[in-house]
Amino acid sequence: MLARIASNLFWLSRYMERAGYLARLLQVAGQMSSLRPGDGGSSEWTSAIVAAGGRETFFPDREATEASVIDYLAFDPENPSSIVSCFETARRNARAVRVALTSEMWEAVNGTWLELRQFKRGGETDELLAFLDWVKARAGLFQGVYSNTMLRMDGFHFARLGQFLERADNTARLLDVKYHVELPQVEDVGGVLDYYQWLAILRVVAARRAYRVMFQGRVEPRHVAELLILRPEFPRSLRFCYQRITEHLDWIHDVDPVRAAEPKRAAHSLHVQLQYAQIDQVMQGGLHEYLSDIVDRTSDLGGSIARAYLF
Repeated sequence: MLARIASNLFWLSRYMERAGYLARLLQVAGQMSSLRPGDGGSSEWTSAIVAAGGRETFFPDREATEASVIDYLAFDPENPSSIVSCFETARRNARAVRVALTSEMWEAVNGTWLELRQFKRGGETDELLAFLDWVKARAGLFQGVYSNTMLRMDGFHFARLGQFLERADNTARLLDVKYHVELPQVEDVGGVLDYYQWLAILRVVAARRAYRVMFQGRVEPRHVAELLILRPEFPRSLRFCYQRITEHLDWIHDVDPVRAAEPKRAAHSLHVQLQYAQIDQVMQGGLHEYLSDIVDRTSDLGGSIARAYLF
């Protein structure tokens, strides 16, 4: 497979995954901001920026308010990671490799791009909620279509790599924001606000039912961290993502095995770490430090994949 085609498929899938994550993040930030009437929910909107990886580009020129954060993460064309930009970039990548896509994949991406025009920047609350629901549906449609129509060849494996690398990065950032950036006041720990913040994390990753099935009872930080980091049954956990990343890297036909060995070593090393870790040891060693290390290594892995396959 040509490196250009592999790169386009990788980023097409990655940007579609990112759009769905941002939609969930904005929905939950809006719900949680209503629980902080004293500060206008500014801390929740700040955490949304940090969880989206936009701290350096958003601050210090802007203040994190509901209107500014929604505009920046959803509609700002100058933000390369806004929902609108994600769909625009995904469509450009899809168009560049049109012959490598199934007709259903192209229709899913192009249809999303065409329908995007009906949503206006700065609309009413009901319009925003409808837009975010639509984004989640379109991202899910694309993932289902390419999963069920692509041949299990190198193109499919590069698309999967993009999806799960993006998902792992999002999950680690989200959990780290709650645990480190958004820590409640001492008197709030274990209280109603703390409980709903942890519940919000589960909402973003669509894990409320999964949590009830696996742990039951009240939402506890230790169990949320275990579900999102170490549980192989949950499809958005770090362990699940890295299991898939290692599998798809192994399945790609290597033109240069020596060069391809670098990302494989990095991915397998992190997967083994997640496979044999215990949540008590992770918490005792510092959850923030653990997650920061995973975010950095995930970023490095993306660069390693690009170098190995000449992106």
